[in-house]
Amino acid sequence: MTDISVSHDLTDAPSNAAANAAPAIPDATATNGWRDRFGQALMGSLTTPQHMLVRGEGCYVWNSEGTRYLDFLAGIAVNSLGHAHPALVEAVSRQIATLAHVSNYFATPAQLELAERLCRITGAGAEGRVYFANSGAEAIEAAVKLARLNRGDGSRTRIIALKNSFHGRTMGSLSLTGKPALREPFEPLLGGVEHIDTTIEALEAVMDQTVSALVLEAIKGEAGVIDLPEGYLKRARELTTEHGALLIVDEIQTGIGRTGKWFSYQHQGVIPDAVAIAKGLAGGVPIGALVTFGAASRLFQAGQHGSTFGGNPLATAAANAVLAEIESAGLIENAERRGEQLREIIRSIDSELVIDIRGEGLMIGVGLAHPVAAAVCDTALALGLIINAPNDVSLRIVPPLIIGDTEIELFRDLFTQALKAHS
Repeated sequence: MTDISVSHDLTDAPSNAAANAAPAIPDATATNGWRDRFGQALMGSLTTPQHMLVRGEGCYVWNSEGTRYLDFLAGIAVNSLGHAHPALVEAVSRQIATLAHVSNYFATPAQLELAERLCRITGAGAEGRVYFANSGAEAIEAAVKLARLNRGDGSRTRIIALKNSFHGRTMGSLSLTGKPALREPFEPLLGGVEHIDTTIEALEAVMDQTVSALVLEAIKGEAGVIDLPEGYLKRARELTTEHGALLIVDEIQTGIGRTGKWFSYQHQGVIPDAVAIAKGLAGGVPIGALVTFGAASRLFQAGQHGSTFGGNPLATAAANAVLAEIESAGLIENAERRGEQLREIIRSIDSELVIDIRGEGLMIGVGLAHPVAAAVCDTALALGLIINAPNDVSLRIVPPLIIGDTEIELFRDLFTQALKAHS
């Protein structure tokens, strides 16, 4: 494998000061000015952010006061190529200057190229089909409809999902999400969905001929980067095949090379019936997709689903550029190697606070002995490192796929300090 040492060693004072200066923000540079505006203008469903970010380059972002941060959250596993990557900038600039959007009454070259590419990298092949949406939640909405179409003789009326899972916040995707605190304010939700414990025994007990689909995350990201039990995915494939149910894998956070394969299910040698994709697919440009395999590709008929913006030329051109760069630069291999380096760093830190390291590749969960995850993240941010806390006892580390030696060493320093401040 090629030795990749992708370095975006930016300083706090870039050499081209004029080009790199933070853009002016009207009435937002005062200590609380932009926070006041945020509270007055944005919906209360969002908490007030700690900082306003105004610029990014490589693996770094800058806030409105000029402070630089090492970004190891990447927009929650979205910015596959980091920030302002030349390949993405060029592709989006070129496409928007020619054709930004058309309706789905017409095809575009970027749309066709991306659909064919996704069929290839997912393993769906010639029998695969792609539905384009604008987000992961919309990809899951399409998956819910796909499950409903898999009725068989009409007896398959149940959809099985997992407890403590996360699939989105729209009403359909929330129906699959196994987090009661998120669901309860909006109930009743979609009928026919059942949530089970994430054990092979629970799966075997619930599967029968009345199940239309099993929907699961390859790794539970919002739960704190929780791996499925050993052998779970293979057993899920066996049971769904036996009972005529669809195996639908949510790779919204795990996909696009993040775990050291294009998709996490490929580590297990399993072929699903459908896979939901979003986040890192276009490196920050909103897009989602549902890719179907084999017989599942024949379930949707013309007019049964659609999206005004889904698969438009701008988003698909961005995605093609991101996927091409990931392949040509060996970033899947980089994710695997750099992920192991980060795990070694975390294991080497002398802290009783760390009790568990989870995930694959550059999707890393750190289990903590005490409920101080938010405080660790706040300390890390104050030091110049962005990570996040999915819950009180878990840290999530999902950096851009382009990280190299410089970023690894800086992470070692900042993360060690953040942990020791709370050990």
